[in-house]
Amino acid sequence: MLDNLMNLIKGNSREAVINNPAIPNDKNNAAMEAAGTSILGTLKNYLSNGKIKEVLAYIKKHGIGGGEADCIVKQATADYSNNLQKDMNLSEADATSVAEKVVPATMTQLANKTADPLDSSFNIQDIFSKLSGEKSSKFNFQDMLNKFDGGKLDHNQDGVVNKEDFNSMFTGDDGFVNKVKGYFK
Repeated sequence: MLDNLMNLIKGNSREAVINNPAIPNDKNNAAMEAAGTSILGTLKNYLSNGKIKEVLAYIKKHGIGGGEADCIVKQATADYSNNLQKDMNLSEADATSVAEKVVPATMTQLANKTADPLDSSFNIQDIFSKLSGEKSSKFNFQDMLNKFDGGKLDHNQDGVVNKEDFNSMFTGDDGFVNKVKGYFK
């Protein structure tokens, strides 16, 4: 999973990192690794704060912006920009430019590939297991992702899939968030 993420980052870094005179060539790999650290760190932070449904929704919507999806991408982009400023001594403008070119494109591709059942390069189970240090491996995150489709969310059987159905999947004593709370810290 980590190798596949780095391949996505490398594919999105040619112009922003490799051909960027603000980043010395001997620092290119470190700059790309920092993107991976920022993306994974942001996802882990969301999960450790109980925002599992937001991460699943982002992936299921294939990285399409809006609401929480924008917040996830913005946070990862800001973290990457800050790391480039601190670790690579890039100016704020250069760091922001690099981060805005690399992170959103990479995260959209990550979401697309994770949500695509025909693409085995990423799967939600592996991602969540890695982010939890393998502590969450007994939970079926792919099943949770699949429940976003086709009426499977009508938990109260009222014929309408709405916010109450969605929230019941994640909250309450039997809710998913309660079951995995603490795995991502």
